[in-house]
Amino acid sequence: MSEEVSKRAEEEADTPDLEGQSDDSSNEGDASGDTEMDFLRGLFSRTLGLSSGEKVLDELTLDGVARYILSGKCKNIICMVGAGISTSAGIPDFRSPGTGLYANLQKFNLPYPEAIFQIDYFKKHPEPFFALARELYPGQFKPTVCHYFMRMLKDKGLLTRCYSQNIDTLERVAGLEGEDLIEAHGTFHTSHCVSFLCRKEYSMDWMKNKIFSEDIPKCDSCGSLVKPDIVFFGENLPARFFTTMKMDFPRCDLLIIMGTSLQVQPFASLVNRVSNSCPRLLINMEKTGQSEFGMGLFGFGGGMDFDSDKAYRDVAHLSSCDDGCMALAELLGWKAELEEMVKREHALIDSKDAKKKDKEATPSSRSTGAEAGNSDKTE
Repeated sequence: MSEEVSKRAEEEADTPDLEGQSDDSSNEGDASGDTEMDFLRGLFSRTLGLSSGEKVLDELTLDGVARYILSGKCKNIICMVGAGISTSAGIPDFRSPGTGLYANLQKFNLPYPEAIFQIDYFKKHPEPFFALARELYPGQFKPTVCHYFMRMLKDKGLLTRCYSQNIDTLERVAGLEGEDLIEAHGTFHTSHCVSFLCRKEYSMDWMKNKIFSEDIPKCDSCGSLVKPDIVFFGENLPARFFTTMKMDFPRCDLLIIMGTSLQVQPFASLVNRVSNSCPRLLINMEKTGQSEFGMGLFGFGGGMDFDSDKAYRDVAHLSSCDDGCMALAELLGWKAELEEMVKREHALIDSKDAKKKDKEATPSSRSTGAEAGNSDKTE
């Protein structure tokens, strides 16, 4: 390869994605095309050794990440999270052998485990999904240490946004608000009629009442099924996912990935949208998202590099998400503050739940008393 071509390729590899920084609300096809081009460019530059980016961390360890955060140079942290951050709350992840959600769906007699989240199967057989929803419905679980660590990042002005694959809404319960969140796979927060001609919106309370009364939710206007706004296989991700990632990832200066297998696209591809110099920290039970040459050729990026001689920015901390966040908090000098936040917030949740139960029990008690009084008069 000539010196001129090498120089041109290096410049291209280091050039920021200006289109990705625009506010243009392009469609998903354009975003997917941009992402694939980023992958191919990254793979090309890595394979030929043309560009690696500046080394920001003084050490590829959790300590190195902590020192970087404390240096004041790290101001735009993005968190990418999956089901693994909620397992300590009692919510199963999807793919863990034996304990994962997909391994325990036999009672629903599905043709294959993923069918419970297939939109075409749901429209014909909604019963399994709503039976599962009763078991996993938001409001029955408390946020974890990991959720509150992200809340601390927000409170300290360091969190740009949390990109979540989860539908349990625990990020919201922990104190992240709509602008802090991209719920890539949707949410139970709202629901809509599945009919394209209707699309009437329903509240979380309306859906909860239907699910726990064991009624299949039907639209009041047209009689079609009503589905929580979670993304099923065969459905498009929210448009906000594609538009916001173009603004967020080019300016990210630390990417923290927690509790995800990085197997579901296009979410997994986000790890490749940060700059070549942006450190990436994985807190997970096992390494994932690593470089695979074949995957890169098919447009899924070169992935992360934890172990090779060329590794310069990726850190893998193998532990539970809660333990990893607590370890990082300790290195940052935030451990006592995080422990106090978890204790305080859990106590508030318990107090609210107790008041709610008392309120629900009070009318029945009064009703019983009134009935007893009427019975005495009749006699």
